[in-house]
Amino acid sequence: MTTVFRSQVLGSRVRRASVALAFAAVISALSSTASFAFSAEAQQMCTGDAFRLCSSEIPNIPKITACMIKHRTELSSGCRVVMDRDLAARSRKVAEQ
Repeated sequence: MTTVFRSQVLGSRVRRASVALAFAAVISALSSTASFAFSAEAQQMCTGDAFRLCSSEIPNIPKITACMIKHRTELSSGCRVVMDRDLAARSRKVAEQ
């Protein structure tokens, strides 16, 4: 293997590992909050939006949540739909208590 090729392979592996770790961090941040638990579907649909709009708030879960709600109009349509549904379900659950 040439040195250039090794560098490219290593760089590719580092990038993939970085993306995987960042994805895991967002999933962990979005799923581990006691005050607001996003559904698995919301995690899947909103991870890209969380990185795009709220990366400066990671890993502070309440700040990520507030940021996503603040930027609701900028969310992808799929993320907005599942977040609205999850927020409505949470509101119903709180009202029942």
